[in-house]
Amino acid sequence: MTALRLIHGAAALTAAGCLAAVLWTGLADRGVALAFGVLIAVGELTRWSGAEDRQAAPLAAAGSLSYALLGADAGRPAGVGAAEVVTVVLVAALLGGVPHIWSGRTSTLDHLARRVLTVAFVAVCFQPLYNRGAFDSWDGSAYALLLLGLLGLSALCDAVLAAALGHCRTRWPFGPLLREELRGLLGIGTAVCATGAVMALAVAVAGLWALPVFCLPLLLTQFSVRRYAAVRATYRQTIASLARATETAGYTPAGHAHRVAALSLAVGRDLGLSAPELTVLEYAALMHDIGQLSLVDPVPAGATAVLPRAEQRRIALLGGAVVRQTGVAAAVAVVVERQADPVAEQPVAARIVRAVNAYEEKTRETGPEGPLRALEELRLGTAGDYAPEVVESLARVLARPGGRHEDVRSVSGGRRTALSDPAPGWVTHG
Repeated sequence: MTALRLIHGAAALTAAGCLAAVLWTGLADRGVALAFGVLIAVGELTRWSGAEDRQAAPLAAAGSLSYALLGADAGRPAGVGAAEVVTVVLVAALLGGVPHIWSGRTSTLDHLARRVLTVAFVAVCFQPLYNRGAFDSWDGSAYALLLLGLLGLSALCDAVLAAALGHCRTRWPFGPLLREELRGLLGIGTAVCATGAVMALAVAVAGLWALPVFCLPLLLTQFSVRRYAAVRATYRQTIASLARATETAGYTPAGHAHRVAALSLAVGRDLGLSAPELTVLEYAALMHDIGQLSLVDPVPAGATAVLPRAEQRRIALLGGAVVRQTGVAAAVAVVVERQADPVAEQPVAARIVRAVNAYEEKTRETGPEGPLRALEELRLGTAGDYAPEVVESLARVLARPGGRHEDVRSVSGGRRTALSDPAPGWVTHG
């Protein structure tokens, strides 16, 4: 948690210093500050509070960055200082975030810390030099490239902060988290940077009336992204309903598929799988037992890990055939089909599902020693049945503080959602 305190402390000190400076000197242009403050507040009000997205408030982010890069207003120098930029952004973000703070649906402290530090970085790099006339001789293309370069650096800064905060909150590996944040910059992050640069240039020529005109495309983009995420959420709910078919029919215990999916995703994160790979892993884990619907006689308690290898293979192939008929991505069907293959021939997702499913079955209705005994059995099976790196990753996930009661979270389509409660056998050990 040292990094978490460091980031929050740096943001708090930056905000306090800027606020004190503005209270001492006042605002350079109240009209400009009010216009950008309203834009940022509206962007925060429209923040996507239904999910922890990488860029949940793109309009507020673009408005904040354009204000930090504002050099002129309708041809006259704006005279904006870095302290003024940070103060206005902070106050507007707090005002716009009141509904979200009241509902407690978002991690407001992390969100504000990232916003303050990234905006301060851009404003400090740009405003002092601009106010001294360092860019007066730059032509239009060079000046535009300068703004885009600063916005690119701010995006990298925000990605590092987001990954660091995510690592502190979840203890997931920093490297994969940073990789996913950087990959996310190619989506809505690009639109945010482009809109921020365009608004700063447009206000310099046309004045503040350019703000509502140039923020409209970003609002439409945000609406489209939300619609796409809603479709993805519906798609996942359909798969989850299919996964419950084995429970409804009495082939597997209630909640088995969701427990396997939740723990599989935790292991996948620990191993550094990307977001698309985690999505395939989640869907395959949810549907890994669907082949049992083709059996005439149910397997006792749905425990396939104790069956002969040939029978496991037959059920896996039946499950893959069912998955293909549902229209789910072929990669999911491949994982379901190959979960009973020799471990050396399996893809990583199939290895994870196989080991986690066996662990969940072995810890079902066992005493306090059940989880430790199940892990030892899995370790003994690493000679041919289970991948050693997956078993050790599973042990690390289970050994984390609070592992018994923490929700395991997933990323699906760029959003994080709680899947289910952890398996009853989860313990803290080691």
